[in-house]
Amino acid sequence: MKIMHFFFIFLATILTACGSRKGQNASQPTEYRIAYNVLANPEADDYEVLTMKMDGSDKKNITNRSGLEWAYYAYRDKVLFISDRDSCRRCCYLLYEMDVSGENVRKIADICLADSWMSSRNNGAELIVTPHRTVDSAFYIINKQGEVLDKLYTGLPYSGDPLFVNNGKQVVFRGGLTKSKLVEGFNEELYIINTDGTGRRQLTHYPEGDTTAGKFGYHAGAPRQHPTERFISYQSKQGGKYSLYAVSLDGKKHWKLTDNPQNEGWHAWSPDGRWLAIELFDDEQTQFHIGLMNWQTKEMKILTDTAYQYQQAPVFVGR
Repeated sequence: MKIMHFFFIFLATILTACGSRKGQNASQPTEYRIAYNVLANPEADDYEVLTMKMDGSDKKNITNRSGLEWAYYAYRDKVLFISDRDSCRRCCYLLYEMDVSGENVRKIADICLADSWMSSRNNGAELIVTPHRTVDSAFYIINKQGEVLDKLYTGLPYSGDPLFVNNGKQVVFRGGLTKSKLVEGFNEELYIINTDGTGRRQLTHYPEGDTTAGKFGYHAGAPRQHPTERFISYQSKQGGKYSLYAVSLDGKKHWKLTDNPQNEGWHAWSPDGRWLAIELFDDEQTQFHIGLMNWQTKEMKILTDTAYQYQQAPVFVGR
């Protein structure tokens, strides 16, 4: 009986210790790297993709070549970026992927793309991208081999920055009522549409009478979705300042998301929803930084220094 008694005490101790370690691991933040774009050499019009740890250390240039490389999406340990490296200067951006260290670079598609954010569905197997307007006016849904699986026409003169939502069944995008901001009446807003092209609805409504965005400022910038709370966040210049705002997927709830003194621009949510990386800048746009916010505590830390003037478009990359 004593042997059995000690056995159960020993078993209970082991199980308690395992549970404690499991709980500790669950409470520890997942470690990501943050990829972002910099203007490395203004004279040469040279844009590079850098990565850094979440405390701002260990900054690395992972493209390190002359030309235009802009990262607008990452999935797990892969960074997706557009580049003119295999085409003429600034006339055709092709889609590539690389790992978090900048190795194993692979061209995904030979489609000339617009300068636009993108997203994926089906565990990263399918991407939604924006072709250059000289190619098509639809969003393209492609596989990782660059094959066009489907085309989504929104019915608007301008569509960009597509974001898969609701398990890839719908897309939130930035839409305009004219072909570009150069044409009067652009009036961009965020819209949601089914992937078969039906059911388009307007989600955002820029404040009537607010003219502070001017002709070229964002009324509604590229949409991002919080992974667990499932709202859409976006930048908007309202009352003379860029801030982040949010809208529910049904469009019924709108609110100001953050309250930072700096202007806030392109941003990204960590896959676990615990962190928000934000592009921050002054009113004159003389210096851009990448900041990291703890979404629970709202504590903000600036991760970049002044080595580069333009440090933009952060995305989270797993390892």
